[in-house]
Amino acid sequence: MRRSALLAVSIVALATPLAAQTAPKFAPWGVKLTDRDTSVKPGDDFYRYVNGHWLDTVQLPADHVSMDAFTLLADEAEVQVRAIAEQSEARPNGPIEKQIGDLYASWMDQAAIEKLGTAPLKPYLTRIAALKDKHDLAMLMAEPGFAGPAGAGITADFNNPGHYTVAIGQGGLTMPTRDYYLLKGEKYDAYRTAFRAYVAQVLTLAGFSNAAARADRIVALETAMATSQWTPEQDRDIKAINNPMSVAKLQALAPQFAWPDFLKTAGLGSVTNVIVIEPSAVTDAGKLLGSTPLDTWKDYVAFHFISDHASYLPKAFDDARFNFFNKTLYDQPEQKARWKRGVRLVDSMLGEAVGKIYVEQHYPAESDRQIKEMIGNLEASLNQELTHLAWMDDATRKQALDKLAAFDPRVGHPVKYIDYSSFKVDRGDLLGNATRSEKFEWNLQLSRFPKPIDRTLWDMTPQEVNAYYDPTQNQITFPAAILQPSFFDPNADPAVNYGAIGSVIGHEMGHGFDDQGSQFDGTGKVRNWWSKEAEDKFKARTAMLGKQFDSYEPIPGTHIKGELTMGENVGDLGGLEMAWGAWRRYVATHGDPGVKDGYTADQRFLLSFAFHWQEKEREGTLRAQLLADPHSPGEYRTNGILRNFDPWYKAFDVKPGDKLYLPPDQRVHIWVD
Repeated sequence: MRRSALLAVSIVALATPLAAQTAPKFAPWGVKLTDRDTSVKPGDDFYRYVNGHWLDTVQLPADHVSMDAFTLLADEAEVQVRAIAEQSEARPNGPIEKQIGDLYASWMDQAAIEKLGTAPLKPYLTRIAALKDKHDLAMLMAEPGFAGPAGAGITADFNNPGHYTVAIGQGGLTMPTRDYYLLKGEKYDAYRTAFRAYVAQVLTLAGFSNAAARADRIVALETAMATSQWTPEQDRDIKAINNPMSVAKLQALAPQFAWPDFLKTAGLGSVTNVIVIEPSAVTDAGKLLGSTPLDTWKDYVAFHFISDHASYLPKAFDDARFNFFNKTLYDQPEQKARWKRGVRLVDSMLGEAVGKIYVEQHYPAESDRQIKEMIGNLEASLNQELTHLAWMDDATRKQALDKLAAFDPRVGHPVKYIDYSSFKVDRGDLLGNATRSEKFEWNLQLSRFPKPIDRTLWDMTPQEVNAYYDPTQNQITFPAAILQPSFFDPNADPAVNYGAIGSVIGHEMGHGFDDQGSQFDGTGKVRNWWSKEAEDKFKARTAMLGKQFDSYEPIPGTHIKGELTMGENVGDLGGLEMAWGAWRRYVATHGDPGVKDGYTADQRFLLSFAFHWQEKEREGTLRAQLLADPHSPGEYRTNGILRNFDPWYKAFDVKPGDKLYLPPDQRVHIWVD
């Protein structure tokens, strides 16, 4: 799913546990009918039929770059977490609450931040300035908080998923992707001009002389880095990025990094084997490390440290960062209120500590019960579809069913929470809190690295409005915060819940079998378990879907990238197919809820599917999404999917001549024949 990390009510109202609600949030049965534009024919533009009035009338708040179901729920979660943070600051009930309160207070005390000025930066900049040679430089890049053109991370081993490995890959760009440095056109020229000005501004604020000349060298360096980096589409190719090798071979690949020393500095001195994600980019990063003057690299590392931590510095730094990233690149007119950003800070640094309190206050047992029943129906639906899928041969089918049987769904919250007691929080040292958090997170990873993977760990917090599938663990995870309207409402019409959160759950399950997930077996190991015949048939279907999405042009001259968005598009279509099968199972068990407000239950299922994808974005944000985000915009996650879905044609009497109509032989079916 998309993270919007993959909304305006009072704190008092939201402090009430969700279990206190007894009626659907969107009356009378779970979809906001006033959002529709019924002048639009469903078969011409179903997305507008369901959401047209909302699209025409909603005004994006000045501090938002987009508005959708994710951001609306995230806004609500912000208010809920604000209440937790302010209560913890005023009257902490224990050490966890004191950490939360002190961290929030360190962010909110702007007067103290201004008084300190650039003094908190000096120890870090002094250390960078003292670097004597490229070896010292590479060792600094190995530490948390310092940028470099390549780096190391800890992840599950593609080839032995019960254990961790070290992954080496490209990095170090300021702008979102290589495209911002390399694409031609007036828009991208303007981005690059603004980038150079931002670099010079940040260095000037920090007291550097000759900031313009330094900025020119940094921009030239990052442009050279971008030229050799892999595209987001290339990084989706599991076979291409799965390159296990010894540290000795890594040293030969990019000797300029002195990898044995680099890994030792990072706390990984015992490592003998790694996975290199983008080998050619790592080689070129090493060449750049060797050929670029040390002083240019010092300026680069200093600029990145300041820019990456600008939000923890005086207002002039914070404003400069906002003006470049948020306003210039994403078209966000205004900075978010200080308290909102403080909530996000606390979420990012003490996420599971906050999450434990959030779950106690905002996650009712009835939601847990209904979601688990729905997951059971979805698993049964996919099992039935795989069992009878005509294009899949029996040997591949058995492997697919074995993988489905090994699925591990997690709902609401972790069974145990992270212990943050070793993370020192100081009310008077915001930048120090940030750098100590970076070290805490890295040390947390190091503490887990030598051991087998703990399958109870979560990659999201309970208050995060998102969901995910982890192919290396074969797990699907749904945090508490996404299990709310418009995705899920325990008091809503079941058809609505199956059309919204049901399709989301199906989407995540489908990732286990999409163009990437299908390369992992039920244990999470990269292994080809497909027969060539079944694989060819699957690829033929996904290629048809990719071609459809390649044709969509949300911004004139900028199309959706069918290859980049393939996994999410397959997830959306396959998830809808699964949710439909699960919905029919529910009806068989509980009965058909009947017609409401002129809509059959099947129609309400489809209305809900479109309703939860309503989305409005600023152009800069949409452009960034099209360049690098594997998710398609909401309009195409609705219309682009439904035009391949046979039950939609029947439910809304869609016929030849309607704009979205596709002849049956042009419709893509993933898990149904």
